Amino acid sequence: MTASAKARKFNILFDWFDQNQDRYLTRDDFQQMAGLFTRLPGGDNPENSQALQEAFEKWWSLLLDSGDTDADGRIGREEFISIMKFSVTAPENFEDVVIRIADAFMRIVDTTGDGSLDFDEYVRMYDGLGIDPAHSSDAFRRLDRSGNGKISQEEFRAAITEFYLSDDENAPGNWLLGPMGQSA
Repeated sequence: MTASAKARKFNILFDWFDQNQDRYLTRDDFQQMAGLFTRLPGGDNPENSQALQEAFEKWWSLLLDSGDTDADGRIGREEFISIMKFSVTAPENFEDVVIRIADAFMRIVDTTGDGSLDFDEYVRMYDGLGIDPAHSSDAFRRLDRSGNGKISQEEFRAAITEFYLSDDENAPGNWLLGPMGQSA
């Protein structure tokens, strides 16, 4: 039996978050992720930087509070997937953790300040986050639902929501970190 689309996406996310590749997530991994986001052009804005750092810290705290059953200060893959399914993506947490990061992130990568991402901004985002930019054209095309050559704030939020909440194999949001068959 194959894993659900959501479980596969959470596996990809775990690999991406595991910055030191020790097979566990720690506060340091989350701080490094926040650093990746804030090193992008526009990430030096204190308001955006602080919002991202606080949201990543909140996400880390939620992981620890919800699943660090042995109190060792680290989260393994299976713990992470379970916590993601039942806690992080729960309506009472999703907006405050994931969408908060997405909104601050959108402000950072929207270097033109027009409330949307053009193709160049999207490719820079992929590259800056360590995601293979070879997939950025396909991802951009899928996420630009209006076909106007830009990913609006609403389209970006829809993609984030699909990535985290949808088990639909064909959801465009599944392409946020590249094709689901690849690690980030």
